[in-house]
Amino acid sequence: MTDNELIELAKKAAQDSYCKYSGFSVGAALLCRDGRVFTGCNIENGSFSLTNCAERTAIFKAVSEGCTEFSAIAVAGGEKGSDLSQPCFPCGACLQVMSEFCGGDFRIILTDGVRTLNDLMPSRFAL
Repeated sequence: MTDNELIELAKKAAQDSYCKYSGFSVGAALLCRDGRVFTGCNIENGSFSLTNCAERTAIFKAVSEGCTEFSAIAVAGGEKGSDLSQPCFPCGACLQVMSEFCGGDFRIILTDGVRTLNDLMPSRFAL
């Protein structure tokens, strides 16, 4: 699966975003090492702290299906209905969840290029 294909899947996932409070939709496409792809979208809640990001939705879906080894994640987001061409960076909570399962070289694909987990969160919490 190419980076562009993953970005397109992330954009498609953003269409299912439940973002009635912010109007900001986000989609993610997570590539597992075994080739499976799990998508996710952000799901907002009136109690904002209960909102779940697209990246964590995709990761939690994968883990709930027995997949815990990941190669890359693509993230696309922006105002609902926009072309989602501007980069949308994962939040700190999502990066921390990624670090539970992924090494520093884990690829994070944005619309303007690829970063690694080390690039975006060089100091992560670990037990």
